[in-house]
Amino acid sequence: MAATPSFDDRDGTIWYDGRLVPWRDARLHVLSHALHYASAVFEGERVYSGNIFKLREHTERLIASGQLLGFDIPYSVEAIDAACRETCVANNIVDGYVRPIAWRGSEMMGVSAQQSRIHLAIATWPWPSYFSPEAKLKGIRLMTAKWRRPSPETEPVHAKATGLYMICTLSKHTAEKQGYDDALMLDWRGRIAEATGANIFLSFGDGKLHTPTPDCFLNGITRRTVIDLARQRQIEVVERAILPEELAKAKEVFLTGTAAEVTPVGQIDEHRFTPGEMTRTLSDDYDRTVGKKPATAAA
Repeated sequence: MAATPSFDDRDGTIWYDGRLVPWRDARLHVLSHALHYASAVFEGERVYSGNIFKLREHTERLIASGQLLGFDIPYSVEAIDAACRETCVANNIVDGYVRPIAWRGSEMMGVSAQQSRIHLAIATWPWPSYFSPEAKLKGIRLMTAKWRRPSPETEPVHAKATGLYMICTLSKHTAEKQGYDDALMLDWRGRIAEATGANIFLSFGDGKLHTPTPDCFLNGITRRTVIDLARQRQIEVVERAILPEELAKAKEVFLTGTAAEVTPVGQIDEHRFTPGEMTRTLSDDYDRTVGKKPATAAA
């Protein structure tokens, strides 16, 4: 089996500060402020049949995330949208992933970096399933992480900022080492929050869809899309505080995210779930919304 090429050694082009550059030339200095102080924000977007799903919403969130970190990205929403599309075309991406990222540069080194230049780059590449097809079919396995999502008083929790993902990487690595696919993260109060890169939904067999209130983590774009799809089917969506002990009563659990799409969960710690009608219905509805053939259409 051929080794996957490193992300810094690929053919293609990356949009970098206003122009397309050869992929291998899209580099930054080791003393860039973002590398030392996590002063960077990013987005994850999916391309389906040549169209970037909800591109405008992602771009608007990117700009808002930068503002939460105290900087303005020096490009308009329209210019960023156009750059994302241009990069996809340049790399012949019909179905794939788009990663815009903005960061403080190397003009100043220290906690204060008010005069640093704000850079923007956009890369795109083919994207396979985030979880294996086998895992998604029967539901992925999660373990509860020891790290918790921080309080809004301690971090800019509503920014899609690079620094907020450090504990996600730690949690996912620990889970994978123990044979799980991902980790469930609680918030600082001990309530269910999300997975390491996706929001979470639960069904308790009451015909309703329950999901944690996003008061200390991202209210994901896919999350909002699935909520809209549920309401279109007259499914009541309940956003509330959900405690870990409630997992014992849950019948269905699934994750949502740009990368995860709608992914059923088969196990969290000792609790087991069976992907059922609600999960299949919303997964199929989401696939139709983004222009994919529903995964369970043949079932």
